[in-house]
Amino acid sequence: MTQTEILAKLTEIIRPYSQESTAMEHVSMETDFIKDLKIDSATLVDVVLDVEDAFGITIDNSAMEKMTNVANTIAVIEDAISRK
Repeated sequence: MTQTEILAKLTEIIRPYSQESTAMEHVSMETDFIKDLKIDSATLVDVVLDVEDAFGITIDNSAMEKMTNVANTIAVIEDAISRK
């Protein structure tokens, strides 16, 4: 799975959790979940659970703590997929 495919899937996962529709139209590797998309830390747990389901992976707590922006999240997803 390419980064572009992961980004597209990730964008659809986070869309329901963000009230920032303008920011959602411009999601990039630099997008920060809290600052740019206004997703609070409690809701990020829901995002992680959805990511696990969508990609068929398990994300441990240390990896979850890194998932603050799109680039880091894609790196965590790629790592988890490679370990499957």
